[in-house]
Amino acid sequence: MYKKEKAEILKGNIKYLIKSRGETQLSVCNASGLTRTTIYNILEGRVVNVQQSTVRKISDFFGVSYKELESVDFEEKELIESSISLLGNMNPAAVPIIKESLLVQNLEKRIGELSTIFPLTYYFGTACNLVGVLLENEIAGAYESGDLLIVRKGLSNIGREKLIYDKKTKRLFVADEEYSHPDLIFVVGEVIEERFNG
Repeated sequence: MYKKEKAEILKGNIKYLIKSRGETQLSVCNASGLTRTTIYNILEGRVVNVQQSTVRKISDFFGVSYKELESVDFEEKELIESSISLLGNMNPAAVPIIKESLLVQNLEKRIGELSTIFPLTYYFGTACNLVGVLLENEIAGAYESGDLLIVRKGLSNIGREKLIYDKKTKRLFVADEEYSHPDLIFVVGEVIEERFNG
């Protein structure tokens, strides 16, 4: 690509990113450590060969690839991406459905193996390491027998509702606080979707 063409793409991208991200030339300068003259000269097309260190500082500030900053039209790219429904074009995740009574003895198995043993449901969204837990007992104040919980296995975000197995009562319960009693409880994972029976 010719230097002049690169400089034009760079100039257009910086103008677009400043405008679309709610920034100003001054905020870019202050945060990236560049002088106002440098930014001004690029935006006015006075520089044909912009130093790589300058391009990197600008790309780091906006969180984009420095190579793309000189070669891809960001306005066009984001316009195309915004017109594509990400959820509409995703493949759903296959989620094995495990009955509550079979949950504990099967939790150490990998999702791929569980998917070959148990019936499947599908989760539409970005996720991995999911299991469906089919409740056979009521969880007081929350769920009834027959409800299905889609759970991301393992430890999860603080403050998110977790499905927890009580080793003493051999029953499941939900809580959003942190528990650290591995001898008494076992955290199944984070509840990311609820499907109520009927």
